[in-house]
Amino acid sequence: MNSAPMFKASLADEKETLALGAALAPCLVPGLTIYLRGELGAGKTTLVRGMLRALGHEGPVRSPTYALVVVYDLSRLHLHHFDFYRFRDPREWIDAGFRESFDGRNVTVIEWPEKAGPWLPPADVEITFDFKETGRDVILESGSLVGQRCLALLERSVATPRDSSSS
Repeated sequence: MNSAPMFKASLADEKETLALGAALAPCLVPGLTIYLRGELGAGKTTLVRGMLRALGHEGPVRSPTYALVVVYDLSRLHLHHFDFYRFRDPREWIDAGFRESFDGRNVTVIEWPEKAGPWLPPADVEITFDFKETGRDVILESGSLVGQRCLALLERSVATPRDSSSS
């Protein structure tokens, strides 16, 4: 993204990925757009599951790979979880009619945003997962003032971050 504030962590397992998602939950505000980047199985949907559990969602949380989007109506917000992995052409985003999801009233979390091309709004927070020998490294970068606030709140909420920094 840019040289904006960032947060880094090493996640040993699913439990730590869920915990990071839970720590992000208080940051979620209407209009926030989050991009999730990483290979298949990197933990993107697990992170979303952690967010949703912390927000009180008790039902299943699955990757919306085939449905493209799953909408969660929670007590304080509406979260739209997108997965564009199966897009073959970025114009499919336009044809699918998803623009209304980006109306400033919803939180949008997007797996595989690069598959939707230039039509997506820019990310407030971009989260990149990278496989390591054991676990994953994750980097969260802000792309807006709202994203900066989110990462600052995350940094304060994590009791002992293993590797956090601002650049």
